[in-house]
This record gives sequence, structure tokens and C-alpha cells, in this order.
Amino acid sequence: MTGTLPYFAALGSESGTAPRSASGPGLGRPVAMAHRGFSLAGLENTLAAFRAAVELGYSHLETDVHTTSDGELLLFHDGTLNRVTDGHGRIHDLTADEVRRARIGGTEPVPTFDELVAAFPDARFNLDVKDWHSVPSTVAAIERHQVHDRVLIASFSDRRRRAVLKQLSRRTASSAGTMADTLFLVLGPLLSARVLGSPARAVLRRALRDVDALQVPVRYRAIPVVTAGFVRRAHELGLYVHVWTINDPAEMHRLLDLGVDGIVSDRADLLKDVLQARGQWA
Repeated sequence: MTGTLPYFAALGSESGTAPRSASGPGLGRPVAMAHRGFSLAGLENTLAAFRAAVELGYSHLETDVHTTSDGELLLFHDGTLNRVTDGHGRIHDLTADEVRRARIGGTEPVPTFDELVAAFPDARFNLDVKDWHSVPSTVAAIERHQVHDRVLIASFSDRRRRAVLKQLSRRTASSAGTMADTLFLVLGPLLSARVLGSPARAVLRRALRDVDALQVPVRYRAIPVVTAGFVRRAHELGLYVHVWTINDPAEMHRLLDLGVDGIVSDRADLLKDVLQARGQWA
């Protein structure tokens, strides 16, 4: 666990003084992350949406990756083309040429990771690895472009996330999967209360051994996740807390008041307004 990786140091202060890496979790400016880019027209995970976010001043872009049958790493959330494109079929059953014929919202092509890196050479990328088919292609793409310092590897599956990390030649930032998040949520209060026995401590330590951030929802069904205690305990362990997917300005303010280190939002415009109003926009 570390808060000094370059991914977290991308945002320095407006005066050009210490970057985030000099402060660490709980200090400095929160990271604003554009969820699948920014498009009020619903053109998620398109180069147009990522460009709109960058033009707003965003340096951190959240996206998802899937892989075609012939190994092309694509930026796409769903396992199929059906929901957001005029095409059909499971991505890992289609070739790259077949996917290129589809249009998101009827207008925008499905972009590749290579195109994203080329288009935005200064951006940071929060990559949600959606399936096992994408593990080798994600590793190959990061190695090909040498963007280890510019990516954070995420996945709901801790096993899949670790499979990517294990094959990389250099360390990248990483956020916990569902199991590690759950263990921290359940065992964290006991750890702070110093009633957690050594076997349970060892379980928690092992679950978080390669984790830099907890990227979590505000709540899971009826269970609160992001509380003042949750944020405090994460910071005590040197972990960043990023919250998704927050589109309401009042909720953004509330979470920032709790001390969260980042917010993922579909409404990049509103999140920017909130951070500017608080003097926290870099």
C-alpha cells in the first residue's frame, strides 16, 4: 500500500508547489475522475467524451476495457454491443473489424486503448478490467506504451486485478476489488478498536497487500460504505478513498467534507463547479 505512485501525483496545487504525492491520502486536492468521459448525449467511452472531459480540465479518465476475439483492447463497459451501439453481439466473440462497424449512439466508433493513449498523452487512466479475456491484452497494452505511471488497475474481481499486476514489468497503482473492499468494511472497525486478533489482521493485511485505493459506492444496498470512520481508517492505512458514481452537487460536497480523496462522476461539469467553489480544482 502506498500513496506515492505517480498516478496519484498528477494533480499539484495551482501555485505549482507540492504535488499530491507529497501529501498522501487525506491531504491535498481531491482527484476528479470523468466516468467514461463526459457526454450529456450518452456517448460513453468514446474519444469525443474523453476529449470533452480533457477540455474541461480533467487529467483522470475512468474507463472500462474489453477485448475482441483477435486481441484488440477496446474501451467499452458492457460485454455486448447491444445497449449503446447500433451493433450486436458479444465483444470477445467479434473481431476488431466487426466491432469497428458499430457506432456508439449511432455516431461514434468504439475506441481502442491505443487510440486513447495517443490522443491524450498527459492523461491518467482508471482501467476497469471487465473480463479474464482482457487480462493479457491489458498487460500487453500497458507494456507497449510504457504507461505504468499513468494507469490505475481496477476490477470487481481481486483475482483478475492481481493477474494483471503480476504480469506487469513495473508497479502500477491499483484499487481493491469487491472481496478486499468487503473485508476492509467489515474488519476495519475492529482493527481500529484493537479487538481484531492476529489471524484476522493477517487476512486483512494480505487482502490489501497490493491496494492503493478503495474505489467504492456510497452504500451497498442498505449498507452504508463511505462514512467518516471508513475514510479515517483508510487514511490510517495509507489508502486513498475514491467514490463512484456521484452526480449530485450536494452529495459531492458532503463526501468532500468527509475527506474523500476522489470522486468519479458522469457530470464532470458539475463536479468541476463544486471543486472550484471549494477552491480544490487544480
